[in-house]
Amino acid sequence: MHALLTAATETAEQGGIMSMITPIIMIVVLIAVFYFFMYRPQKKQDKEQKNMRDNLTVGDEITTIGGIIGKIVSIKDETVLIETSNERNKIRILKTAVRSVDVHAEDAD
Repeated sequence: MHALLTAATETAEQGGIMSMITPIIMIVVLIAVFYFFMYRPQKKQDKEQKNMRDNLTVGDEITTIGGIIGKIVSIKDETVLIETSNERNKIRILKTAVRSVDVHAEDAD
């Protein structure tokens, strides 16, 4: 009888440990899924955007986040001067307002 009681106690303890480990494993798996499907792709996209903005050159045709299309005339620290039409209207914008480079300067030639 004592052996049966000891065996029952050991299996209960093992079941108790497993029931405590299972939620921890699920939380770790959930964090890993969030990291690989949400955080990591966003960081990659942010890095690509920063690289694009750091490599702007005079003559590039760009589109701003507001939908303005223009050609870069000059670049200063954090601002870009663009020409927006044949009338040579010029607008100074922040580099962070550049959404995409449509035509690179070397491709336009």
